[in-house]
Amino acid sequence: MPSPDAHGLAWRTAGESHGPALVALLEGLPAGFRPDLDAVRAGLRRRWETPGRGLRAGFEKDRLTVLAGLKKGVTIGSPLVLQLENSDQRIDALPNLKAPRPGHADLPFALRTRTRDYRAALERASARETAARTALGEIARQLLAACGVEVTSSVLAVGEVDGDDREAVLRVLEEVREAGDTLGGRFQVVARGMPPGVGGFAQPADRLDGRLLGALGSMPAVKAVAIGAGDAADVTPGSDFHDAILPDPQGWAGLARGSNRSGGIEGGLTNGEPVVLEGVVKPIPTLRRGAPSVDLATGEAHRATYERSDLCVAFPAAIVGEAVVALELASALRARLGGVTMVEMLARLEALGREESPRDWPAELGDAGD
Repeated sequence: MPSPDAHGLAWRTAGESHGPALVALLEGLPAGFRPDLDAVRAGLRRRWETPGRGLRAGFEKDRLTVLAGLKKGVTIGSPLVLQLENSDQRIDALPNLKAPRPGHADLPFALRTRTRDYRAALERASARETAARTALGEIARQLLAACGVEVTSSVLAVGEVDGDDREAVLRVLEEVREAGDTLGGRFQVVARGMPPGVGGFAQPADRLDGRLLGALGSMPAVKAVAIGAGDAADVTPGSDFHDAILPDPQGWAGLARGSNRSGGIEGGLTNGEPVVLEGVVKPIPTLRRGAPSVDLATGEAHRATYERSDLCVAFPAAIVGEAVVALELASALRARLGGVTMVEMLARLEALGREESPRDWPAELGDAGD
């Protein structure tokens, strides 16, 4: 993923689903930051230990190794490189698929490369890659936590079942399993404690809302994303939709909002309210009973080939959603604060004016500092 700002964070991942390992690189961390690697491992376990998971959850260990970026457990300002060893490393031994799966990258890749080597696509297009994002997201979460920002998630729905009703969720997933089918869902990610004014609007790519929407939309299976009450923005009058600005001695600079339909972002910038996003995941397209497809070698109708998969990814998607949101918010906050070291970064955070009064600010930018 390209860096949105030279002073923010930039990250990339590499590796295949059944290759030797996944590798993740994170640039831009301040020197003097001590990441908790056990917390990263716990985050990776959270991604697996959710309802609706398939067989791989029973044996994949996500063994974590730090390859670069630390000295005695502390960042030194160079890129942080993590490795997650794959338990299943049979990339060269696994067979190709007989017929492409609707909903996967199989057929578009075949049409793009003019080959029938679907496995060459699925090995990287697989959601296995999100384990690497989760590891980096756990690092970003810790950087945010040091700045007073907390990122959490919840599953709002599995199919038509309320995500909070765990018994009903397990019951519907068992029904789906018996039917050889899959199910979609909806999740929410919330970040509390972000200072206002983080993000930008000078260029389209600076807008934090666009970056967050893109981050969630880049996750496999995600088909729709909304910020705040964005799903209802088209049917809500402006007089009801927009969040009233109110005096509040406990708020940032003595201000607060009467609601949060904007999801904590206005004009590409955070406004001091919680950042709230929702994502919708489609049913996993790998069906045990198969789906109508075509054997491209013969041109004849054929059921799509089954590959080991999950029943529903709403729960792991919520965990990955936390990770990608944390990465974008940490990058934007890092760009806003700058600083070579962690000490510098935190000092600049303290100087952002939480306790100030707008009455004492100059009316014109040109008057600042006079």
